[in-house]
Amino acid sequence: MSKKIGFVGLGTMGLPMAVNLNKAGFEVIGYDAFAGSREKATAAGITVAESLTEVAEKADDAIVSMVRDYAQNVDVILGEGGLLSAGPQNVTIIVMSTLDPDTMNELGRQVEENGYAKLIAAAVSGGATGAEAGTLSIMASGPEEQVDAARPYFDAVGSNTFYYGDKPGNSQAAKLVNNLILGITMNAVAEGLKFGAQYNLPQDELLNLFKASTGDSWVARNWDSVSEWTADTALAVLLKDLKAAHLKGLEHNVAMPFNALSSTQLFDSMGKKPRVL
Repeated sequence: MSKKIGFVGLGTMGLPMAVNLNKAGFEVIGYDAFAGSREKATAAGITVAESLTEVAEKADDAIVSMVRDYAQNVDVILGEGGLLSAGPQNVTIIVMSTLDPDTMNELGRQVEENGYAKLIAAAVSGGATGAEAGTLSIMASGPEEQVDAARPYFDAVGSNTFYYGDKPGNSQAAKLVNNLILGITMNAVAEGLKFGAQYNLPQDELLNLFKASTGDSWVARNWDSVSEWTADTALAVLLKDLKAAHLKGLEHNVAMPFNALSSTQLFDSMGKKPRVL
């Protein structure tokens, strides 16, 4: 009998991750607050639960949370009708959302106090394409025993798993480090291409140059998709992380001027305008 894993949050990232878990032989018990996401999950072969408590009752030993932010995770895990309201025993909750380090540590503390479950953090990098291909990089932290037990799940959705110690927030710190470098590099590639355009240099040939020389980067190698990131999806999420890294730098007296500049220039460098609410 295949092991049952709960999965909450079946959106752009979560759904392909759940599908890859299914392909790896795990029976996914999924849930999403939005009916449209539940319908897409059902069509993709995911068993969709009617409630969070049903997810908690049916999962064998782990439940993934892939919702957007801290407030949603608190609601999903600790809220009325949330996962822990079902009193699951010996369950590990794997938070794969991106939070800031301190709020992730606070969430872990609240779960520990509740007494029903353990929490580990496993932030991911690779975007929707990595989620679909099953090639995400996973930054895990929390009790090592629980992280080791979750590795088969991580192997189903990613190519590389890195361990950053027993504090859940360490996973998020690693994600912020990765994304501040991503943001800086995106600004650099966009700026270089803008300069080259002034001399009518073919953009494709410049990108080929980068890939074969010292200008190489993940951004350069994936510019076709990165350049299509929109202001209300991927760019907005990246900007959130750049700002979080900047604030944590100020809090800990770590100067990160390139990160600060990248956050203010990101939309302009990418030729996008922030969505006006």
